[in-house]
Amino acid sequence: MSDEEFEELVADALDTIPAQFLEALDNIVVLVEPRHPTESLYGLYHGVALTNRTTSYAGHLPDTITIYREPILAHAHSVDDVRQQVSVTVIHEIAHYFGIDDDHLDEWGWG
Repeated sequence: MSDEEFEELVADALDTIPAQFLEALDNIVVLVEPRHPTESLYGLYHGVALTNRTTSYAGHLPDTITIYREPILAHAHSVDDVRQQVSVTVIHEIAHYFGIDDDHLDEWGWG
């Protein structure tokens, strides 16, 4: 799968997020990188979760959601597997932005 095709899957996954949640996203950017430098991750949220922001939250660099292409492709057996894992990963990382932790995501099947 080409880099462009993978990025399109990430964009498609973002398009499935309900509008009210997308409208709540503020000061955040979604990136695609080949792999995390030290860990085998599918995705990573880095920033200040919405639930932790206070009135002093200003002047921060954008939060980032990074989707890691190579680990997802390495574990997928088909294009449908890639599409599904990208979707789960995007939703998982956006949930972290909203302050939802891994334990809850695992309970809900988005781990």
